Amino acid sequence: MPPFYATLLTIAFVVILLAGDSRKRGEANGALWLPVLWIAITGSRFVSQWIGLGEPVGAGGDDSEGSPIDAFFFLTLILAGIGVLVRRRVVLAEVMRKNRWLIAFIIYSFLAILWSDFPFIAFKRWVKTIGHPVMALIILTDPNPVNAVRTVLKRCSYLLIPFSVLFIKYFPQFGRGFDPYTGDPVNNGVGLTKNDLGYLCMVFGLFHFWNLLSTLRAGHRGGRWEIVLSLIFLCMIGWLLQMANSATSLLAFVLGMVTIFVVDLRVVNKRLIGTYAIVGILITIGAELTLDLHAEMLDLLGRDPTLTDRTKLWADVLAMHDSPILGVGFESFWLGWRLETLWAKWWWHPNQAHNGYIDIYLSLGAVGVVLLIGVVVSTFRKISRQLVSNFDFARLRLGFLVAIVAFNFTEAGFKGVHLVWTVFYIIAMEYPSAESRRTSRTRATGRERQADRLTGHAAGQARSHGA
Repeated sequence: MPPFYATLLTIAFVVILLAGDSRKRGEANGALWLPVLWIAITGSRFVSQWIGLGEPVGAGGDDSEGSPIDAFFFLTLILAGIGVLVRRRVVLAEVMRKNRWLIAFIIYSFLAILWSDFPFIAFKRWVKTIGHPVMALIILTDPNPVNAVRTVLKRCSYLLIPFSVLFIKYFPQFGRGFDPYTGDPVNNGVGLTKNDLGYLCMVFGLFHFWNLLSTLRAGHRGGRWEIVLSLIFLCMIGWLLQMANSATSLLAFVLGMVTIFVVDLRVVNKRLIGTYAIVGILITIGAELTLDLHAEMLDLLGRDPTLTDRTKLWADVLAMHDSPILGVGFESFWLGWRLETLWAKWWWHPNQAHNGYIDIYLSLGAVGVVLLIGVVVSTFRKISRQLVSNFDFARLRLGFLVAIVAFNFTEAGFKGVHLVWTVFYIIAMEYPSAESRRTSRTRATGRERQADRLTGHAAGQARSHGA
């Protein structure tokens, strides 16, 4: 098929899906287009890169200054998002109360700007990351948060998955490239690298797998088309994962998918999910110590023991790290002399450690790692409680959490305006619904009235005794 007709068919397919979803979900708030735009850009290419589509893209680059176009785009979305939250009368105290560990991590990240060698650059990067909680809150403060999550992720998949297929098959000058390390041809779809395509497939693959199971479980009217649609996208995502050849994203996707499926089995007690997690961690550690599980997994995935020299890079960056407690400053390690030194040794010019936990340690030190662990554990505890009250959404959150934790062992997703970081905020944050806030206010008012009655009764008795 000629590329022109393939493009027309793809555009028609996407427009029909978006129009149909808008009609079916007419109750969905128009503000949800803000996180759709945010995720669509962070999950593909920045605006400046779309404008310069077709220009050569290096394997790594010093993007410390960034693009004014991208800065304007992200700042506009952030300010518009804050405006939405103000109109919805979102209470900051409630956000802080429900997300203490995450707020502590954000505040510490801001403080870490103070000891950065590049405070202005660090500040600009911190401002961009504020977009993650803002977009997450737009979704979670929607009148129907679960429907909002489904709407946002579905619309983003409509935009990104079909065009990734189109780019790879019909526009190789955009959707394909060459691996800077091996020189082998690679597929990147709407992303810049094969790893970008990998985590794109991981995120939307997990969503459509959950959406398929959720629809089958609900059995509501119109579910047949929803099932067919999820199957179509899962087939496209499966093909794209094969084309991406990203072992990290594939493994994380499988782990997340298994989690979503297994947690629904009748033999699994939803109230003991924490115990299962501890047992699973202990079994994994035992298998690693006795069976060398790590090496077996690498062999199964066809990867070398150095993880394509990742372990050597880890050794280099850790040897250069001179601030183990507080870190070198928020997202400031990959700047200045450190970047120049690493680029002088590594010709493929790395600009991340290819490990989310090491990157946090480099920038925010041991304090940042402890806070991140606290965020992950608190998120798991929130999900564990929700498995009893809202199981279907909770298992999506749990599947994403497992996949993201696994993904960051060999890729860095806890940084910048990364798609995986945005998804993490969506599953990690909580905000009380309007109904629960009304209930809390009613209970508080009732307690105050009861206290007033008791006080008045006590005062009356005192007056009687005085008389």
